[in-house]
Formats: sequence, C-alpha cells, structure tokens
Amino acid sequence: MAMIELLRNQNSSVRLRAALDIGISPDPKFLNALIERCAVEPDFQVREMLTWALIRYPAASTVPRLMEEVRTGGAPARSQALHTLSKVKDRAAWPVITEPLVSDADDDVARSAWRASVVLVPEGCEQWLATTLSTQLGRGGRELQRSLSRALVALGSVIEPMLREAASSKDVAVRAHALATESLLLDPDAGFAVFEAKRVDALGAADPTG
Repeated sequence: MAMIELLRNQNSSVRLRAALDIGISPDPKFLNALIERCAVEPDFQVREMLTWALIRYPAASTVPRLMEEVRTGGAPARSQALHTLSKVKDRAAWPVITEPLVSDADDDVARSAWRASVVLVPEGCEQWLATTLSTQLGRGGRELQRSLSRALVALGSVIEPMLREAASSKDVAVRAHALATESLLLDPDAGFAVFEAKRVDALGAADPTG
C-alpha cells in the first residue's frame, strides 16, 4: 500500500506526514505497519508521531501488540513500545512490567520501563514497584539517575523506607542517588538543580580525596 511505503520513505518529513495522516484517520490495516516502523525508526520526531498515531487506535487493538513487542522485540522496539504504553495509559499492560525489564541492561529500555511502570501500576502494587525500582539506585550517569528519581518520586511516600535503606548503602553512588531522590521527594518544586547539588555533595563527602 502506498501509505505503508511512505512510512518507509528515506525522507523523515515524508515518514512524519504519513504517520500524521494515519493518526488522523486510523485504519486497522495500518496498525501493523506503525508498530513495525516504531521498532526501526531513527528520527525522534517521527517516533513521537508514530506513538501519537498509535494512541488514536482503540487500546484493545494496540496494547496486546505493544506488549508483545516489549517481550520479544529488540532494544529499540521494546523502548518505543514501552514509551507508547505509557501514553496509552491502559493498566491492562501492567503484566509486562517485570523485574528483569526494570533492570534491563539497555539503559533506554530500562528508562522507558521506569516511566511506563509508574503510569501503569495498579492500586496495591505500588510497594512492589517501589522496591523493584529502588534496586536501580546508583545506576548510570546524571540523566539516567534523574529519570529513575522522577519515576520514584511519582510513587510518593511509599518510597521513603527504600530511600532510607539505600542511604546507608556501602555503595557511594547508591547513597548519593538515594539522598538526592529524597530531597526531591521532600521538595518537588525545588527542581533538579537541588537534586544535582545534593547528589554532588553526597559523592564529594564520601571521597576523602575530594
């Protein structure tokens, strides 16, 4: 079909327009093509438009397909599928959130899992999710840590016991990340400048040569 070929066009502007047109008038015959394109699309703006087009379809059609992508796709496919699920906001997708996914070796997949998990978590599962997310404290650099902190803070006070425990960890990166996240939880309006200052202070205090 011509529209499907446009989704594969070498020109990103053409792909963007094709995704927009499909989203304006969502047709079931294009659903597979949208999901397949998400797995390989290199352009950020086009990926966002693909996600927008997908959320225009009924969740009953998209959620099972996106869950399958998370379970079986490559890293880009899983990351984008999780991103889209976080926008669909259908808690029927919650079973796809697992401990191995939250701790995935690929940072983009893990980050997308963190963001999706706090949107999809059903009532009563917040404690499990907070405990699972807290195992990732100290992981990666500043931007990745800020992504995790955003997810944790979105869960609210349920994360406090985990943060207190992590603040006494033998791992300096874990301690610093926990303290920075705690400061953000106590004062969300302070923003991430405070997060970074707290993180740097904690790291510096643990370094006797600093």
